[in-house]
Amino acid sequence: MEITGSLVVLFALILFAVIVLAKTAVVVPQQNAYIVERLGKYYGTLNAGFHVLMPFVDAIRYRLSLKEQAIDVPEQICITRDNVQVAVDGVLYLKVVNPERAAYGIADYRFAISQLAQTTLRSEIGKIDLDKTFEERTNINIAVVSELDKASEPWGVKVLRYEIKNITPPQDVLNAMEKQMRAEREKRAAILMSEGERDAAINQAEGEKQRVIKESEAKKMQQINEAEGQGQAILTIASATAEGIRRVGEAIRAPGGLEAVNLRVAEQYIKQFGNLAREANTLIIPATLSDPGGFIAAAMKVIQTVPKTGAEA
Repeated sequence: MEITGSLVVLFALILFAVIVLAKTAVVVPQQNAYIVERLGKYYGTLNAGFHVLMPFVDAIRYRLSLKEQAIDVPEQICITRDNVQVAVDGVLYLKVVNPERAAYGIADYRFAISQLAQTTLRSEIGKIDLDKTFEERTNINIAVVSELDKASEPWGVKVLRYEIKNITPPQDVLNAMEKQMRAEREKRAAILMSEGERDAAINQAEGEKQRVIKESEAKKMQQINEAEGQGQAILTIASATAEGIRRVGEAIRAPGGLEAVNLRVAEQYIKQFGNLAREANTLIIPATLSDPGGFIAAAMKVIQTVPKTGAEA
C-alpha cells in the first residue's frame, strides 16, 4: 500500500511539474506577438522566441499576428451623386503595428475597420457620378485608405491599401450604358466617314484645280509657241520678200535689165487684157488702157526711177 501511495504522489508531482512548465515556458512563433497580463493587468508583449512566465501569476490573454492581413469587405449598395444605386465590394489590406493598442484599444479591430471601410466607401461614391465611378477607382481607393488610416491609428493598426473588386450598376442602367456606348461608336463612325468624304472632296477639288492650272499653262505655252512661230514665219517671209525685191532691183540695174522688164510688162499687159475680153462682166476701165504703148511707157518710167534712187542712196 505504501508503494502504491508513493507512485500516486510521484505521478501527481510529475503532472504538476508539466502543468507548471506549460504555463511558464512559452515559445512565440515568428511574426506573432503575445500579450501577457500579470494578475489581470497588462505586463508586457512577448515577441518571437522562447520566454518564461511566472506560473499562476502571468497569463497570455491575446495572441496577435503581425503579418499583413486581407479582409473581405462585403458587397453594399451605394448611391452616386446622380442618384444611381450601384453594388460595390472590395478587399482591405492591413497590418498590426502595435500589439498592445490592437489588444486593448478596440474589441475587434477587423470588424471595426471593415465597417468603417463600408461607410467611407459610401461617402466617396456619393461624391461622383455614375460615369466617373469606373475611371475614378484609383482615387476612391486612395481616399478610403487615407480615412481608414487616420481612424485606425489609435488601434495600433496600419491600413496599407484598399481595392474595389466590383462595381455593379442595376440591369436597366447597364442596358442604358450599352445603348449609350453603341450610340457613341456609331457617332464616331459617322464622323470619321464624313471626314473621309470631306477629305476626298477636298482632294478631288484640289486635283481638278491642278488639272485646270496645268491645262491653262499648257494652252498658254501653246499660244506663245504659236505666236513665236507666226512671228518667225512673218520674219522669214519678210526677209524672203526683201531678198527677192533686192535681187529684182539688182537685175534691173544690170545690163539689159530694163529691156527684160519692158518685155515682161508687155507680156503681162497683153495676157491680162486678153482675160478681160473673155469675162462676161461689164467693167469701167481707164481710157489709157486702150493704148498699150502709152501704158507700157508709163510703167517703164516708174521702174527706171528705182535704180537711180538706189544708186543715189
